[in-house]
Amino acid sequence: MFKFAIGALFSVLFALTPASAAVKKYSAKKTKIVLRHSGADLHPRERLVKRMVVVRGKRKLVVQRAIRVAPALAAPRPSMGDLAGLNLTRDPLDLASSVAFVLDQSNSEVLFEKNSNIALPIASITKLMTGLVVVEAGQNMDELLTVTEDDVDREKFSRSRLKVGTQLSRGTMLHLALMSSENRAASALGHNYPGGLPGFVAAMNAKAKALGMNDTRYVDSSGLSKRNVASARDLARLAMAAYREPLLREYSTDPKTIIEANGHPMHFGNTNHLVANPTWEIGLQKTGFINEAGRCLLMQAVIEGRAVIMVFLDSKGKQSRTADAGRMRKWLEALRPAGLLAPAG
Repeated sequence: MFKFAIGALFSVLFALTPASAAVKKYSAKKTKIVLRHSGADLHPRERLVKRMVVVRGKRKLVVQRAIRVAPALAAPRPSMGDLAGLNLTRDPLDLASSVAFVLDQSNSEVLFEKNSNIALPIASITKLMTGLVVVEAGQNMDELLTVTEDDVDREKFSRSRLKVGTQLSRGTMLHLALMSSENRAASALGHNYPGGLPGFVAAMNAKAKALGMNDTRYVDSSGLSKRNVASARDLARLAMAAYREPLLREYSTDPKTIIEANGHPMHFGNTNHLVANPTWEIGLQKTGFINEAGRCLLMQAVIEGRAVIMVFLDSKGKQSRTADAGRMRKWLEALRPAGLLAPAG
C-alpha cells in the first residue's frame, strides 16, 4: 500500500511538471527551436510552433518558440582579376578597383593608370559598344522589336522585367539597355540586326578593331559572358567614340524613365546613382557586373573644367566603383593641371 501511494505521488508530480522540463530543445534543418510558454516577447525572426510530444504514453500539445537560423553565406567567388593577382596591386588612392584608367578627353593625356593594359571581363560595359553599333548602323529607332525565348539568359540566369512577348521600339530597347542595363533589351537589339546575333557580334568586333581596341573581344551583345573582354585603355577609346553620339549620351545618363509594356507602365532607373547627383557633371556612363568581372564603371565627366574619361574594373563591393570615382575626383581637384602625373601601375 505504501509503494502504491509513493507511485501515485510521483505520477502526480510528473503530470504537473511543465512541458519545457520534459522537452528542452528541438532542432530541425535550418531551424533552431527553443520551448517557451508565451509568444508575447517574440523576436521578428521568431515564431511559435505547435508540436505533439508523448509523456508516459500520453500525447500532449507543446507550444515552442522557433528561431530561424540563416544559412552560412558562401565565400565570394574570385574574379578573373583576382585569379591574375591584380587585387594585390597598390595605388596612391587605395582604390577598391583592381584596374583604373583616367584620360584627359581633350588631348588624350593619361592622368592615372593601374593595370590598364590587361584584358578582363567587362560585363555590361559591353552594352556601350552595342549602342554604338546600333546607332552607327542607322537602324529605325521606331521599329517594334519583340522579346523572344532567344533573349532569355541561359548562362547567368539573370532576371528581367521584360517578359517573353514584350514589344518595344528599338529606341526604347536601347534606352533600357544603356540606362538600366536591361539584358533582354540588349539581346533583342543584337538579334534584330542584319545577320542576327552573329552578324551583330561581328560588327561589334569590327568596330573595336577600327577604334584600335586591340585587347578587346566580344561574343554577345549584353556582356553576360565572361568572354567579353577588354583592357581599360581600350574602353577609354570606346568612351571617346560613344561620346560623339548624342543619343548614347542622353540614354546612358537619364536618371529614370517610365515605359508602357504589355499595357502597363513600368518604372526603370539608372544603375549609376551618380547621374542623379547634382554635384557631378556626367556626359556618358555605363556600369557592369558579373562575378568574373567584379563591379565595373566607365564614365565621362567634367572635373574642375577638365573633361575626363574614367574606367574602373574589377571593383569589390556594391558601391565601391562609384566610391573610387569619388576618390579620383577629389584627387584631380586637389592637383594643379601641370602636376597631374600617372603613378606606376
